[in-house]
Parts: sequence; C-alpha cells; structure tokens
Amino acid sequence: MRQRLIGLMLLGTVWAIATSPVAAQEEIQSKTLAEWIATRKSQNSDIAQNVPVQVTGVSIFETDAGLEIVLETAGQLSQPTTSVVGNTLIADIPNAVLNLQDAQNAQFVNPTAEIASLSVTNLPNNQIRVAIEGVNTPPTAQVSASAQELILTVTPGSTADLNEEIEILVTGDRITGYRAPNATTATRTDTPLRDVPANIQVVPRQVFEDQGAFRLDEALRNVANVNFASSYGNRAQEFQVRGFIATQYRNGFREDTGACCSFNNRTAPETADLERVEVLKGPASVLFGQGEPGGIINLVTKQPLDTPYYEIGFTAGSFNFYRPTLDFSGPLSGDGSLAYRLNVAYESDDTFRDLSNSRRYFIAPTLAWQISPSTALRLEASYIQDRRTFDRGLIVLEGSDRPADLPLNRALFDPENSITNIEETRVTLFLDHQFADNLSLRSALRYTTSFESDREGTSNVVALLPDNRTVELEAYFGDQYFETFTFQNDLIWEFNTGSIAHTLLFGLKYRNATAEYSSQVDPEPQALTGGLLDIFEPNYDAITYTGGYQFYFEGDRQKQNVFAVYLQNQISLLDNLKLLVGGRFDHVTSEQRFGDFSEDGNDSAFSPRVGIVYQPTTDVALYASYSRSFVPAAGRSIDNEAFEPERGTQYEIGVKFDLIAERLSATLSAFDITKSNVLTANPVNTDFSIQVGEQKSRGIELDVTGEILPGWNIIASYAYLNAQITEDNTYEVGNRLNPIPQNSASLWTTYTIQSGSLRGMGFGAGVFFVDQRPGDLDNSFFLPDYTRVDAAIYYDSDDFRAALNFKNLFDTEYFAGSQNRAAVVPGAPFEVQGTVSWQF
Repeated sequence: MRQRLIGLMLLGTVWAIATSPVAAQEEIQSKTLAEWIATRKSQNSDIAQNVPVQVTGVSIFETDAGLEIVLETAGQLSQPTTSVVGNTLIADIPNAVLNLQDAQNAQFVNPTAEIASLSVTNLPNNQIRVAIEGVNTPPTAQVSASAQELILTVTPGSTADLNEEIEILVTGDRITGYRAPNATTATRTDTPLRDVPANIQVVPRQVFEDQGAFRLDEALRNVANVNFASSYGNRAQEFQVRGFIATQYRNGFREDTGACCSFNNRTAPETADLERVEVLKGPASVLFGQGEPGGIINLVTKQPLDTPYYEIGFTAGSFNFYRPTLDFSGPLSGDGSLAYRLNVAYESDDTFRDLSNSRRYFIAPTLAWQISPSTALRLEASYIQDRRTFDRGLIVLEGSDRPADLPLNRALFDPENSITNIEETRVTLFLDHQFADNLSLRSALRYTTSFESDREGTSNVVALLPDNRTVELEAYFGDQYFETFTFQNDLIWEFNTGSIAHTLLFGLKYRNATAEYSSQVDPEPQALTGGLLDIFEPNYDAITYTGGYQFYFEGDRQKQNVFAVYLQNQISLLDNLKLLVGGRFDHVTSEQRFGDFSEDGNDSAFSPRVGIVYQPTTDVALYASYSRSFVPAAGRSIDNEAFEPERGTQYEIGVKFDLIAERLSATLSAFDITKSNVLTANPVNTDFSIQVGEQKSRGIELDVTGEILPGWNIIASYAYLNAQITEDNTYEVGNRLNPIPQNSASLWTTYTIQSGSLRGMGFGAGVFFVDQRPGDLDNSFFLPDYTRVDAAIYYDSDDFRAALNFKNLFDTEYFAGSQNRAAVVPGAPFEVQGTVSWQF
C-alpha cells in the first residue's frame, strides 16, 4: 500500500524537481528520486548533527501516571543516553543547547510528592542533561505520541528496564494537535489564554490540513460567531465577528479588505505560509486601532527552523483544481544563527461557477538572524500574482424574499469584460532586542504595495428590468494602486511591586496609506452601461453596451495617516487573580480627491480596556471585561461639521475550562455590544446624514478544541447571536444585521490509528450548520438555513501524507453570504480533493 501511495506522490511532485536548484538537478540526473531523497536525508542528518538544536522552553505537567516533561524547540532532538545514579534518573541529550528567555537553567523542586527535584541544564560540548530525582526510588520514563510531538512521561518508583531507549521529539510550534494554550494577538505578549480576560480562539495548521482548507473561510467556519459575509466579486473575503465586519491582520499588521478604502489585501488571503489563525472577539482598538467592535482576525505565518526541513505537496480536485506547494526551511550558517524559510504555491481553479476561473502564484521567503543571544532580526516578504473572474454571484427577483430560483453555477456577468488582475507585495522587518531579562523591545517596519488592473473589465448587475428576468450590466475599466508604510514599536517591561507582578507594554505606531486611481484610456469612457442579459436563458455573445461614462479620473486618490500611542499593564495580584488594564490614543488624518469632490478628515479617539480573571482551580478561569472601539466616519453634516468616529462598547463575561487537563479546553462567553454614532438619514434633508444610528449585538458562544484521546482530535462551536438595529432613520428599528444567523454550530473531529499495521491511517468528519440570515439591512430577503457535511480519509506517516477530502458530501444547495439583492454568493456543491505531500 505504501508503494502505491508513493507512486501517487511522485506524479504530484514533478513540478518541484523541475524548479530545484541547478546543482540539485544535476544530482538527480544520475539518481532516482528515491535515491536523491535518501541522499538529502543523510545530508540533512549530517547538518543537524553539526548544528546544536536550541531548546527554548521547558514545561512540566502533573498527570495520574506521574509527570510529563515537554522541551520546546524548533528541531528534532537526538536520542538521549540514560543512566541511574542513586535515586536520580539522568537523560543526556547530545547536540542540544538550552537557551531559555528568562533563566540559564530550568529547576523544579518537589514537582510531585514522589519526585524530589527535576532539572534541565547545559553540559559542555553541546549537551543537555535532564535529571529527575525520586524521593525513595529512581523514576523511569517512557514516551507517548501525539500529533506533533512526543512527551517524556516520568513514572516514580517503577521497576521497568531503565536501559530501554528513550526518544524525545519536540517542535517550535507549541500547538499540540488542535489545542493552543498560548496566543499573542490579545495582549501582544506571549500569554496563556487562560490568563486573558477575552475570548481568543486559535485555528492551528493541523485543522487546515485535516479539512483540506486552502481558503480562509473554510478554516474560520470552525469558530463560534465568525461568519463569512461576502467576497466582493470573488475578489477579497470579508468576515463578521459577533455581527460586525472583522478587521484582518497578518502578524499584527492591518490587512484591509473589500472594494472601498482598501489599501492592501485586494484578493483572497493566501494560506500556504500560515501557521495558525487567531481570532480575538470583541473590540480590539486598544492594541490595533480603528476597527469594528466585533473583533479581529490575525494570520500568523510560519517561521524559519534551525534544522533542515523540506516538504513538497500537490492537491488536485473537482472543477480542475490544482495546487502544488513547497515549504523549505533550515539553517544557512554553521552555528544555526542564520536560518530561512521559503513557501511557494501555485493554484489553478475553474470553480463550480460557469465561465469563472482563477490562477494564482505565491512566494514567501523569510530570513531570521540571531545576531546575539539578546538581539534577533527577521525579514519577511511575500508576493502574490492573482488573476480571477469578477463574479458577484446571483440576485433576488422583485417581489421575492429569497434568491432567484437559478442553478447555483449560473453566471450573471459579461465573460468578455469581467477579469481582475492583482499583484500584492509585502516586506516586513522585525527587530527584537532584550536589554535585560525583564526588559525587551520589539520594532517592526512594514511596506506593502497592491496593484489592481481591471483593464479587461469588471462587470456586474446594476438593475433588474420590469420583466423580472432581464438584468442590466455595467463594465468598469481602470487601474488602482495602493501603498502602505507602517512603523510599530512595543516596549515590554516585567517588574514587581512587592508581591504583585506586572507586565507593562508601551507602544507607538505610525501608518501611512495611499490609494490612487486612473482610467484605462483617458478621456474614453471608463464604464460601459446598458448591457442586457436574460438570467433564465442567457446569451453571453449578445451582450452589447449602449452607453458609457467616466467613473473616476486620472489623479483621484485617498490618503490616510495614523499615529497612535498605547499602554497596557498585565497585573498578577495573586497567583489566581489577574488584572488587565490598557488604553490607546489614535489620531487619524485623511483626504479624498475624486474629480471635483474633495474632503479632508481629522479624527481622534481614546480606546480603553479593563478585564479581570479569577482562577478558582487550575482547570477553570472566570473572566469579565469592558472594552471600546472606534472607526472614523466619513463625510460632514448639513452644518458642514465633521462627524465623530463611530464607537463600539462591549461588556463580556466568560469562563474558560479544561474538560480534560492540558488536552481538551472550552470557552463559554456572553457579551453585549453597542455600536453608536452610526450614520443615518437626516429627516430634515435626506441628502445629508446625522449620527443618531445605533446597532446592538448580544449573544452567547461556546468553543471546544483539543484531544479527547490519543489520536482523537475535535474542534466544535455553537453560537447564538441577536444582532439588530436599535436606532435609525433609514432602516426600520428591529431589523436584523446582515448576513448574520441567529444560530450557528460546527463539529469537526478526526481519529488517527495509533499502533499496529494501520498506524497513521485516519478518518475525519464534520457538520456545519448556519441558520437563516437576512440578506440586507432592509431585511427584504433572507438566505435559507443549511447544514453541510464534510469527510476525510488520510494516511500520515513520519514523512509522507496522503488524504482525500469530501466537501459538501451530500451536495447541499446553500448560499454562503450576500451584500445586497444583486450580490448573493452561492455555496460550492459536492467536491472531492486529493492531497499528497512528502517531508524529507
């Protein structure tokens, strides 16, 4: 069976061989691929033996069996030699160096009643010694495997053979399976989730792989109260958290989405270089600045490894979906101080939609340089070239409260004038410096450019004619260029005042963003109007346009400058009582120039956050919090006065608890969000607006992630959300916010056989339910509820993985989201997707 799987993999990896360096190509000419891989493994093993693996963290956990010891590092540790001296079990690990952030060695006194001490120390000649002293008799050790690491389990006073081999494998990723104990998004410090008074959910890389998820919406459906909103013509992806549009970030830097005022991230986010996705629910302006009050989505990328790592993969699926990927990493210097990572992906997809397709190229190199034990520099870059059909989906007919009864693959655009070409470049430089054990600085410079060329046109429906079957199309042409520059600094100081511990964060941020627009050929019309299409019997060859106009002109632009200062203090009043206090001041200036129209903005806002965590036991954490957000409001009143920023205010309570200690965790929260200063029509003159609108979002949510038994992972969620308009002059009070379901739930679980001849074989299944949703703020139509079922079967060995994913197994017809009556996004039908990958 393994030989057959290897054969399948070879077909999918020919592309990687063709693009390998010249030296490697010459070597392959005289060897088979299997011989070449064997040679590379041998070379990598030699390299790894010459470069000591750095152990950056030591954790211990008390279990029913005794004690579990986890060493955290980015590479594989060599097999230790063991011995017994008196009551002490000693494990010496060669080719390894202990490099802890806050101490030279790790020492634990009386970690359990039967173990007197445990220490992890450096020895000469690049060795680490783990010494475990029993109270009366020497302990023994054995290994239990999980999805991403092996854990050294220590049993006091056993009579087992002390000379048996012990293997330890640890990785730089602290996420074991689906459970993530730590995240940085909520506090900008590496803080255990149970110590943060907020709901933070993490979707790790393992979930992406198990579900065959290459799009962000496929991963985020696993998180309670995160809903796909729209794709704006199959171009970007917008999500809502707790009823409001979520701001997206990449490694803590803003990633704007959508069509208007979007300065980068014009296309769907790439996932090839993602390590995990972190979702912070609730207002986040205290650390991230302007944004809606629902929450943020932070994409965290893969980092360089200090031991060689190579992975090539290939995925093929329904509708001519093809996706080869490459992920290489390792040291570039003999001492491992300089390391790299390279992620490459190509994607071709004809999609289930008629006359629609996409092609994408992606490359993301990263260099990490450990200049000294206290200073590190990291350079990250990425480039995307994306060409795709501009497709806004289906429509709603006049007099109907449901999307039109059309095949879900029906194209309602002009295929000759609906192509978007996008190029995006990001470059980020990170500098981390530790002045002392308790004082560190993290600085980052980021530059991005995005270029969108619609010279082939982007067409969409602008009107439905009285016959209720013919739509009018418009096609737009032009170029759009976007540029951002961001400089961000975080100073972190850990200190004590008496018995109270503090982690103080002081930050400064500056961001400049520019957008420029131009016509394809000036002064020819930039928009063609009057194209007609029968939605029930479409004849795309007969589409002709009867008019045209200039939508915008050469030199039109938008600019925005942001300066912010913020302060946060994480206070440990007691071992089980934590307080979080923070505040941020933002000053935002902006300008818009469109033809004869010009407008300047000048906004300031203060955003506070206060939260408290009480932990009555080691497995339970109760929390409560208050936080605010802001978004600048464009335009002026009838009196020519600038509008105040929209404000969001949230009150939240919750409980975080372990269902199974250190393996299966859950978060249950309840929240109340009020969004005020919303623009609505001025009843005196509807050509102007006033800020009396208000929207509220109240709900409860439950997220469960982790491992039930060895090899049995689960990620599940349930959410109830009541999001509605509470004050408005444009829409009826009581209308629900769109496209938000009142109830939604998800369950995904996998099981991997742990032993025997079928070891590594696994199965997965998932159910995703979304309640009916209003399609617009008028609540003039609704998207029906749906239940979608997915499944997977896979084989995962040490260096090879093959998987089959069955998406929408029962071919459920559903709608994923909507913007308005002329832009309803249909969901994909049944799809099959096969993936093979090899690590060497």
